[in-house]
Order: sequence, then structure tokens, then C-alpha cells
Amino acid sequence: MARPSPAHRPRWSAPAALFSLGWFTRRRRPATARSVLAGEAAAEAARKSSQEAPPAEETETAAEPDFPVVGDTAAAAFFDLDNTVMQGAALFHFGRGLYKRRFFHKRDLARFAWQQIYFRLAGSENPEHMADVRNSALSIVQGHRVAELMSIGEEIYDEYMAERVWPGTRALAQAHLDAGQKVWLVTAAPVETATIIARRLGLTGALGTVAESVGGVYTGKLVGEPLHGPAKAEAVRALASAEGLDLSHCAAYSDSANDIPMLSLVGHPYAINPDSRLRKHAREQGWRLRDYRTGRKAAKIGIPAAAGVGALAGGAAAAVALQRRRR
Repeated sequence: MARPSPAHRPRWSAPAALFSLGWFTRRRRPATARSVLAGEAAAEAARKSSQEAPPAEETETAAEPDFPVVGDTAAAAFFDLDNTVMQGAALFHFGRGLYKRRFFHKRDLARFAWQQIYFRLAGSENPEHMADVRNSALSIVQGHRVAELMSIGEEIYDEYMAERVWPGTRALAQAHLDAGQKVWLVTAAPVETATIIARRLGLTGALGTVAESVGGVYTGKLVGEPLHGPAKAEAVRALASAEGLDLSHCAAYSDSANDIPMLSLVGHPYAINPDSRLRKHAREQGWRLRDYRTGRKAAKIGIPAAAGVGALAGGAAAAVALQRRRR
């Protein structure tokens, strides 16, 4: 596929990199210029995409007493995606769909899996390793058209994601919609993936990692950095300013301690299916908690880590089975 001409001036739009690299951002560090840029880009992309969003479907809700407040036009709700709205990582499911469609090779899949598992097990943030992961992910989409991935993303949602939405979190989002408030997804996942999910759930729109495109083709560069940690908070702050929202009236929902900056911005923070660090922090701060997982094991070890190890074990089992069939 032809690459964009250098003569064209790069511009960013709704597309983003293939894999969510949010967990490779240093925890609880202050916002940098790149964080601010990523946040502002995500906010502008979200506002643009929400103008074409269809009306929310009417479903049963599970609103809490006196909240959300009906008719409060200064209020909105911000939901993290992975393990908050959806079981597991949206980009894991998206990657499965792309691999099924021969979008990349087995060696690419193995490299991405190892890079992610390495970080989770090592718990370190080596700058060279982080840069290698980011560049590997961007290389997958470089040169591909935005429209192509958007079309594929719609199919992948139906195949892998629709049945993985947490009903409890969905009811919370619907309660805000029924109160006349806007509801946004806020995620390190590519903004086009997040926008598809938001549209399918009847939400207002999505803030996600934004990648550069020229003439509707990926350039292989991000705008700022992955929308993670402080960048999420910057995105929410930028969107609130543009929409005329009062953050003290707003609510935010997340499962991860990495989102404490975003949760701390609003007057109504919720810990949903929280990891151990967020659970501890939420209890110390008096934040509300909701856990829609089942089984004490999931609560103890955390869904993300369990999913990573399970994926590795599943891949090994599949390889063994394939070898046996070849014999």
C-alpha cells in the first residue's frame, strides 16, 4: 500500500496504534507536555466522533439514590474500558480479530505477547524496552487506511467483544444517560476501537490514544503518547473545559490504580473491579467500590495478570496440539 507523501502535512484524526500501551507509562508521574498533547488530541477526537453517535438505547438501569442527579447539565461520566466496562483487554480481542484476518504474522503475535508478559512479570519500565514495544505496535498499522481498520473493528466487536461487557457497569453508564448526562469511555486503546465500542453501547463517545494519519493513512506516529495515567486526566480536563462541565459534579469509573489521576479529578470517583492498589486507595479515600467479578481468586490476583498468564498457557497448548496433528 502506498505511503503518504512527505509533501503532505501530517494531521491527527480518530485512528490510533494497534495495541494499547498504556501500562508502559510510569505510574503516578506528573503530566508531561506529551501527556497534555495526548489528552487534548483525545478530547478533540472524542468530541468530533460523538457528533455522529446515535441516540442511546433504553435499557433497565441501576441508579443509586440521589445520584446521578437528573437534569444536571454540568455533570458527565467517564468510564475506563478494560476490566471496567469490558472483561479483559479490548486490544487483545482486536488483535485476535486482526490475526484471524491475516493482518500480521505469528512472529509478530509472539513478539507482542512476550513484550507485554515481560513487563507484567518484571514490573519495570526500561525506557528502551518501552520504546521497542511502542514502535513494534505502530509498525503493524503504518501504511494501512483508517477506514479499513474501522470496518474490521465493527466485525471484531460482534465476534469477540459484545458478550464481554459487564452488565453492572453497563447499568451504571445507562443511569447517567437516563439522567440526561453524557457518558464517555476513556482508554489507552486506539480511539477508533474505543469509538466503535462506545457507539455500540449507546454512549456519547470515547477518548483514546490518537495516532497520526495523512490522507486517511496511518503514518506510524502517535500524537503525544498513549492515553494512560496522567494523559487520561489531561484528556478529561480538556474535554470538561470544552463541554462546559463542572468536574466536581462528574463521575469517573476505573479498575486500575493507574487511573487515580483521573479518578481524583471528579467529585464522584468509583473503583470498579479494582486491583489491590486501587482498592486500598479507594478505601482510604472513602470512594465507592463495585466488584462484578466472581470468585475470590480473581479478586486476589487481578484479572489482567491472570489473563496474561492464561494467554501464554493457551498459546503453548495450541502449539502442542498443532504439532501432534502434523505428526
